[in-house]
Amino acid sequence: MRKTICWGAALALPLIVTSAGPAAADASACTHHFSGPQICIRLEGKNHQNSVTGIWTNPGNVKSRAVTLHWNGTHFSTATAQRVGKTLSYTWPAMDTGTNTKLCVTFKGSSRMACETTQYIGDRTF
Repeated sequence: MRKTICWGAALALPLIVTSAGPAAADASACTHHFSGPQICIRLEGKNHQNSVTGIWTNPGNVKSRAVTLHWNGTHFSTATAQRVGKTLSYTWPAMDTGTNTKLCVTFKGSSRMACETTQYIGDRTF
């Protein structure tokens, strides 16, 4: 009887997993420094369609700061990040970022840069 229950559970698991919706290509990366503020980038979307968020954690008493998005090493856009709690952040809306594109963010007043590369994940259903 015990073997029957285990096999039943094992056979049901793939049905549960494959019924999930498409996987997103969300990713994030931060500068890796053990002290002081960090600069982070977050991509949200799938394949070549992504929104990009630049985040500066623990920026001191700064209320807003210019944040620049770099696209494969070239300046793409500069915007004003606003304070939200203990971070400054700005999100560029979803756009065609392509795949295998290196996106980076920098903040005025910090020498750190955070980067993430877009990826093609296909039409996954698990």
